[in-house]
Amino acid sequence: MLRRTSSKFSTPTGPVGRKKVTSLELIAMRRSHQPITMVSCYDYPSAFQVDEAGIDVILVGDSVGMVELGHETTQSVTMDMMIHHSKAVARGARRPLLVGDMPMGSYEVCPKEALRNALRFVKEGHMDAVKLEGSSRERVEATRMIVQGGIAVMGHIGLTPQSISVLGGFRAQGRTNEKALWLIDEALKLQEAGCFSVVIECVPSIVAQAVTEALTIPTIGIGSGPHTSGQVLVYHDMLGLLQHPHHKKFCPKFCKQYVDVGALTRNGLEAFRREVKEGLFPSQEHSPYAMPEQEVKAFQRALAERKADARSAPSSNTATTPPLRDEYDVLDLYGHTKGNVPASKEA
Repeated sequence: MLRRTSSKFSTPTGPVGRKKVTSLELIAMRRSHQPITMVSCYDYPSAFQVDEAGIDVILVGDSVGMVELGHETTQSVTMDMMIHHSKAVARGARRPLLVGDMPMGSYEVCPKEALRNALRFVKEGHMDAVKLEGSSRERVEATRMIVQGGIAVMGHIGLTPQSISVLGGFRAQGRTNEKALWLIDEALKLQEAGCFSVVIECVPSIVAQAVTEALTIPTIGIGSGPHTSGQVLVYHDMLGLLQHPHHKKFCPKFCKQYVDVGALTRNGLEAFRREVKEGLFPSQEHSPYAMPEQEVKAFQRALAERKADARSAPSSNTATTPPLRDEYDVLDLYGHTKGNVPASKEA
């Protein structure tokens, strides 16, 4: 079972021997042409695995609504949902930069509300930074206020899933000359507003390359070719964790599946069902708790006496509350030697 290292082995920069990734370090990686890795995940065990694998950034994405909660889109995800999952991820990962994805409705109304919700991600969700979708004037103003409030911001252009009502669905972006040039300009606005990096989702490779070359901050690509500063995939997608029709319907074409964990999981569940139905599980090997022989004999005698009573009902003298000395006392499983049992246990 996975267990997080005790806090005494941690430092302000992460676990001993593993430097905590920061937004400034990502910018340095971009300048030195070191590819950046980012994975979207949503809970403690997956965050633990991502951390152990040496991934640079974890995005607690609002895609949790589709991947883990079964919604058709990300639009129904709330701040409370995101804080809940952010807390779990923060408990599982210490080294990666942790980015909370601000859900629809948490930053559109006004910059002050955007800052208020960004502060929740840091103070309650224990995130290092937040991510906003879009590049409109209002988004740029919200970004600027959040940065001025002391919180690092990751931008997001191209396909912005929270805006699918306007975009007409999950559609690739930047496929015309005019739209491609517009994306470059929007990315520059986000950089000027203070973003430390920008996600580029579902645009042609040539467009993502042009955006990357125009910026001095890192770009993280998803479905946008190999010429960005880094790449991001969803944990469940890349490991083949989900096999049901809903997931197959929405699993994007750009996702590479590195292992088929979903098939292994299904095989394990089917084997469990089969063994229980056939009486093979649990075997003696998986039934480890036994009674001492003298207790077995005493128990069998007591059962025989009860069965001899046609009414099979407990007598009025039968104890209705557990004895003060429990079975661990009787069998000396607390580690006491005879005669050294605490007085309160001798009653």
